Amino acid sequence: MSISPDAVDLSTQRALSEWLPGRLAAEEPRILVIGDVMLDGWWSGSIERLCREAPAPVVDLQARDSAPGGAANTAMNLAALGARVSVAGIIGTDDAGVDLKNQLVAAGIDVRHLHSHPDMVTTTKTRISSGGQVMLRLDDSAKTVPADALAALAASVRAAVERQDAVLVCDYGTGVLADPVRAGLVEALAAAEQGDRETRRQMVVVDAHDPRPWAPLHPDLVTPNAQETARLLDRRLPDGQERVDAVGGQADALLAATGARAVVVTLDRDGTVLLTPDGVRHRTWARPAAEKQASGAGDTFVAALTLARSAGLPLTASLDLAQSAADVVVHQPGTSVCSTEQLSRYLRAFADTALGADELERQLTVHRAQGQQIVLTNGCFDVLHSGHTRYLNQAKQLGDILVVALNSDDSVRRLKGAGRPINGVADRAAVVAALSCVDYVTVFDTPTAAPLIKQLRPEVYAKGGDYTPEMLAETPAVEEYGGRVAILDYVAERSTTAVVKRIREGEGAVPTN
Repeated sequence: MSISPDAVDLSTQRALSEWLPGRLAAEEPRILVIGDVMLDGWWSGSIERLCREAPAPVVDLQARDSAPGGAANTAMNLAALGARVSVAGIIGTDDAGVDLKNQLVAAGIDVRHLHSHPDMVTTTKTRISSGGQVMLRLDDSAKTVPADALAALAASVRAAVERQDAVLVCDYGTGVLADPVRAGLVEALAAAEQGDRETRRQMVVVDAHDPRPWAPLHPDLVTPNAQETARLLDRRLPDGQERVDAVGGQADALLAATGARAVVVTLDRDGTVLLTPDGVRHRTWARPAAEKQASGAGDTFVAALTLARSAGLPLTASLDLAQSAADVVVHQPGTSVCSTEQLSRYLRAFADTALGADELERQLTVHRAQGQQIVLTNGCFDVLHSGHTRYLNQAKQLGDILVVALNSDDSVRRLKGAGRPINGVADRAAVVAALSCVDYVTVFDTPTAAPLIKQLRPEVYAKGGDYTPEMLAETPAVEEYGGRVAILDYVAERSTTAVVKRIREGEGAVPTN
């Protein structure tokens, strides 16, 4: 149940194309979601008057919609992306509980470990809106979770985790994952790891308001948001890029506090930051929407991330895919999910995104008027690999808008020989444009990028490789208008030439420490 590691370099260059979502869905990984299931209500109507007893608007309701929320929304996203999903949690026998369970069953989700209890109040979050604006949210939840309900869930945990490829813990602090359940889950996963299992170790992902109690699980991934990260560090985080830098400098503290093998800090409109013990740091950039009624993008993100990793996709590619899935749902009102078809359609939209130089110049004029700095880099980007993605992430951090100029197919052949490019410029543009760090892609056919640079006049020209500015033919064009040349990391064993050589000679993947 994994994508071949030997295909990683080739699959990564396709990783954000229309091929991947369908491939992941075909893997059908078994994933258990355990935690705080909820029901989200979306009530909308018109406002034409104030009530007599107080200066409050009267909402004449016209629609009442409901959708699974919290851990249940995460499960719905997993199911929509093709996973075989089971849910474990506690709900009431009230109307909300019945509605929630019915919707999960209708989505094909296994609810055998979703326990109903007559003394439990199903957690609900009902939003009341008018004219596209949420006016009020009503929350209802149990003050305490019945002890016998906790005992029943704890007793079923071992059976729930059996034969799963991944376990996703969604702990939002309602008390459903109190000590009896948490202890049972730690014990069950330890037993599964020590047992005679035909498959690899179960992947464990923790999405919790406070990940620290879950440290004994030694999760593969934890996904705290900005507020949760600030509490873990006991400090206030700054805004924007300074917030990203502050998080990146606290990798050791976050890994120690959570007991995790990797931490993915989600930063809403600022995307995400990956932190690992060996120093790997990867950034994704969100494509936010103005939609004021979207909810649950974090659930979609962790669902897509868990699915991709459980199917064997590399971690950095999984993060970019998860960011794309989250970008889909922020453009949809209410509590929604990202399906395989929606994700494929979103990624296919990048296939024709390469702009001509004149149109790109007009777009960049708008960004400069908003005080944003432009970074431009260029290259063939034939078979995308980790060296490329690391360097593009670094380039993005040099300014606000990253433009990638691709060599045309004829230009690549002149540079690399008759056997290149392996992928045509339309495919290369689609893959590069789909990376969250890239804002615009264009194509040039000249021997160097100097003519394009003279037209676009980027504040920073970035180049990855074993160069000095003096070696670059583009440097005089940049310096002519007062721009800056930045040289970024070069990783020889991650070069495209080395990747293609390994593929053609059947050497397989480069070993990692």
